[in-house]
Amino acid sequence: MKNSLTFTPLFLAITATIAPLAHAADTTPADGFVEGASLKLNARNYYMNRDRHDIHTDDNKEWGQGFLGIFESGYTQGTVGFGLDAHAMLGLKLDGGGGTDGSSILPYGNSQGSGKAPGSFSTAGGTLKMRAFDTELKAGDLFLNNPVIAGGMTRMLPQTFRGVSLTNHSLDGWMIEGGQASFTKLYNQSGHQRIGTSYGTLPEHTDSQHLDWAGVSFSGVPGLTSNLYAAELKDVWHQYYYDLDYTYALNDLVSLNPGLHYYHTQDSGQSLLGNIDNNTYSLHFTVAVGSHSVTAAYQRVNGNTPFDYITQGDSVYLDNSQQYSDFNGPNERSWKLKYAYDFIGLGMPGLTTAVSYSSGKTDLSKVDPTSRGYSAWYSADGQDAKHWERDIDVKYVVQGGKAKDLSLRLQWATNRGSNGYSAVDRDVDEYRVIVDYPINVF
Repeated sequence: MKNSLTFTPLFLAITATIAPLAHAADTTPADGFVEGASLKLNARNYYMNRDRHDIHTDDNKEWGQGFLGIFESGYTQGTVGFGLDAHAMLGLKLDGGGGTDGSSILPYGNSQGSGKAPGSFSTAGGTLKMRAFDTELKAGDLFLNNPVIAGGMTRMLPQTFRGVSLTNHSLDGWMIEGGQASFTKLYNQSGHQRIGTSYGTLPEHTDSQHLDWAGVSFSGVPGLTSNLYAAELKDVWHQYYYDLDYTYALNDLVSLNPGLHYYHTQDSGQSLLGNIDNNTYSLHFTVAVGSHSVTAAYQRVNGNTPFDYITQGDSVYLDNSQQYSDFNGPNERSWKLKYAYDFIGLGMPGLTTAVSYSSGKTDLSKVDPTSRGYSAWYSADGQDAKHWERDIDVKYVVQGGKAKDLSLRLQWATNRGSNGYSAVDRDVDEYRVIVDYPINVF
């Protein structure tokens, strides 16, 4: 095992900081268990088509209807308040199977071993919560969203985690949090499992036991945000993250937005994925003029393993993470140009669109072919492997009437790779049609 910073002291230090901050703050008014309650429903219709151009691979085409209900109570009166959150999810298969399943919308296969996704799948969960001053403690099934552990939200149903979290907002402009998650409910499954990784292959019958995290976010200066996080996926890696983003308005029409994201990942404990020493960063610069914006981004992976993150998670806060590819291969360098337009400038509020082109080059010949977790990335012909992706995104949100907030989103990604890149990627056209109808019951 490499000598590395240990996660536990940082976690304890941040957690210990919360107590004096909380005592220094005024008591947060309690809104009442019933008075502060809310119930939100969302119906999401999702179609995904992965048209694979590799003749040895079947296409993936699935269509489903998902329903999500989230109840959140308020807190009981008093200095220490208690509450309860609950959620339920149902996914229905509208089409998929017969060799076209596997797009990640529906479960991978049913219990009869037919290889076809079941007609429906469902799950439910609850969370106990406690609030004292400006500190909130939750235990149970959690919706998490930060740079080191974020539940996937880009499919028909969301991903959740089972564990505990602690959040503090005592200081204006600051948020401190920490927690531990032992299990995850994947977005296309009903049951829970241990937390794995998106790009690594853990040894058979071996699991990581849990993920610990701690972090601090700052937004106390207008236009400026910054985050610092640390995480440990037990016996797999330590991962550290930092970002800085600033938006400067030149006038009422023009604004500039530079920013950076940085991850350092290093193996820890039993090193179940083998040796990892990876530094990955991305830089972006956006110029916005009225309803138009143009973004240029550069991303680089320094290491002979890919930049990796938890299974199905959205915890990849990198500028060149696109619809199909994350441009995160070993030693990969990539750039992106993106143009976005808000049609409110033409008197059509609710309609937005974006187009982008990304290109990456990597050296897969430096990957260890005997790597415990990443040998599949090795390619003897991958010394100068290249690939590119073109993305088109159009979204419309209904602005009023009985269908207010109903949205339709169309996405199209085209990814093409050279022969040297074929070990880890394929030539793919991917289409998505997503319809969301959120309802605030109370």
